[in-house]
Amino acid sequence: MYSIESTDIQKQNHNARLSNRGLIRILHAVGDMSQGGIETWLMHILRHIDRERFQMDFLVHTTEPCAYDEEVLALGSRIIRCPHIHQPWIYSAQFKQILRDCGPYNIVHSHVHYFSGYILRLAKQAGVPIRIAHSHNDTSSAEAKAKWSRQLYLGLTRRWINKYATLGVACSEKAAADLFGPAWKSDPRWQILYYGIDLLPFEEQLDPVSLRGELGIPNGAFVVGHVGRFAAQKNHLFLLEIAAEIAKREPKMCLLSIGSGSLRPQIEQQAIDMGLSDRIIFAGNRPDVPRLMLGAMDVFLLPSLHEGLPVVGIEVQAAGLPFILSDVITQEVDTVKPLVQRISLSQPASVWADAVLAAKNSASNLTRAESLAILESSPFNIASSVKALTKTYSDDSCHRD
Repeated sequence: MYSIESTDIQKQNHNARLSNRGLIRILHAVGDMSQGGIETWLMHILRHIDRERFQMDFLVHTTEPCAYDEEVLALGSRIIRCPHIHQPWIYSAQFKQILRDCGPYNIVHSHVHYFSGYILRLAKQAGVPIRIAHSHNDTSSAEAKAKWSRQLYLGLTRRWINKYATLGVACSEKAAADLFGPAWKSDPRWQILYYGIDLLPFEEQLDPVSLRGELGIPNGAFVVGHVGRFAAQKNHLFLLEIAAEIAKREPKMCLLSIGSGSLRPQIEQQAIDMGLSDRIIFAGNRPDVPRLMLGAMDVFLLPSLHEGLPVVGIEVQAAGLPFILSDVITQEVDTVKPLVQRISLSQPASVWADAVLAAKNSASNLTRAESLAILESSPFNIASSVKALTKTYSDDSCHRD
């Protein structure tokens, strides 16, 4: 059985809000509301969208509480738990029951990549008029090696996306090609919608000594930062290799790793085996990533195997940090170009370490205020993102059935 989480006030006001004909109701389908990039962007949207005009609820595929759950409820949205993602016949019945019990919804906006095809098929069967598939990743390199059974699944879900999506949005051109096909630009349904973040937290003035003390970072340490869930995509093993190379040349190196995930115990054990345990702080999930970037980190590393467009990459540039990333990541993230350096994953860890140490020893010509100004005038600020998304939700004449 599915479950709904909402506040008492929401329950009392639900029927009254349904009678508001001007209200546009959106059901977002996500894995969970943890502190990943997709979820962080959705929270930026929820905080800044006109909640008197748009009602955003979140259908999640977990029964576990997550970092953003309380704030989601406090902002007037509901969390609807439908965890049977691996039992499609049960999922189908419960999803349609959710649409009947919690709806009607004007829009189903799905963020679960290929599985969006199944969700939008169900939404079409239930009569939801606007059905959006949202591509947040480029998994093509990994999926090319998938087994035949996975290839069948991918072929089917891609066909369903093409058939049942009234609109598709992607965080980058690579993400669009991955989910909508290489000819995506020829179909007017498929569009780019860049992530926007709230830049205000990056204007804060901090005491780095005090903040580093909170984290147990020694005075005078050279801190290399990384933010990302512990999953194969984020390439933590290579991150450790780079850290080991830096530590050989910089005795005061400290790696600050933020995030959680299933691979964290393996990575922590690997750090011990490599003799790095006293050089790495595993900080877990943190609600204050901008603060840590501003006050605790000196350089940021992102050696991911693939990304759609990493939200953390925008945050790093907002903090004015030197940003060293793998060259497979879409170049659309390179907004404050003097901060950004790309390196091939085919290069050894020693080359990456060279780049990190060079960034340590070279002062940037840009101030943080100048970096923020560049981002403010880009599509990556929250005002631009909200404006683009609300236009998509409101101007539905071209993508209704």
